[in-house]
Amino acid sequence: MGNMHLVLAAAKSTSKASSYTSILVIAVLFGAVYLLLIRPQRNRQRKAQQTQGEILPGQRITTTAGIYGTVTAVDGQDLEIEIAPGVEIRILRRAVMNIVPEESPEDDAPAEPETGFGEKPADDWDSTDQNP
Repeated sequence: MGNMHLVLAAAKSTSKASSYTSILVIAVLFGAVYLLLIRPQRNRQRKAQQTQGEILPGQRITTTAGIYGTVTAVDGQDLEIEIAPGVEIRILRRAVMNIVPEESPEDDAPAEPETGFGEKPADDWDSTDQNP
């Protein structure tokens, strides 16, 4: 009978230890989710809000929809941007994703011709050519 009490006591202490271990594992998982997902998202939101608050007329921007334009007027939470010569649209300030730097390498780089799918480059051999 003495051995039976020892076995029951050992089983109870093991179950308490496993419950503490499972609680600890869950806490570590929540911590990892916070560090890997929630915290970086909050930092991105904070940076976006800071960028949106610094917008001035004359700056080039990109919107969350991928539209490039130049800010022509700022009116509270609205912006007017010129997306083409003589074409202005009104957007919400929070739709601004990025302020484009003045010296953008994309503007200076010459456009390279793209080869479409199935097209052959000009210097490629035709399928009728044979090796000598």
